[in-house]
Amino acid sequence: MTQLSKAELDALVEEAVVDAYDEDEQLSGFHVMIDEHLALPFQTTVLGVEVTVKKIDLLPGRGIVAICVRGSHRQAIGILDLPLPAPPPGGSEWIEAYRHWGS
Repeated sequence: MTQLSKAELDALVEEAVVDAYDEDEQLSGFHVMIDEHLALPFQTTVLGVEVTVKKIDLLPGRGIVAICVRGSHRQAIGILDLPLPAPPPGGSEWIEAYRHWGS
């Protein structure tokens, strides 16, 4: 994925939070956009182990997380902490917009 400009990131942020009245609703807006646009499932490596990202969730107190699966094991990893594969999956620009919003 090519680096998005600040203007492009600002436009994505605006699209995600357009009808949000507070920070919780803005977070929900980002969850919806990431969940709808991120191409799932995809493979990535977490701490040297290959995992499959099966879904995106919004967990109270944890924020937006990726649900990673390997065999019978499942782990929620903060979406901003998730290492993306190269090339990143389609829709990953929404993760960058979420990072931009939080900075």
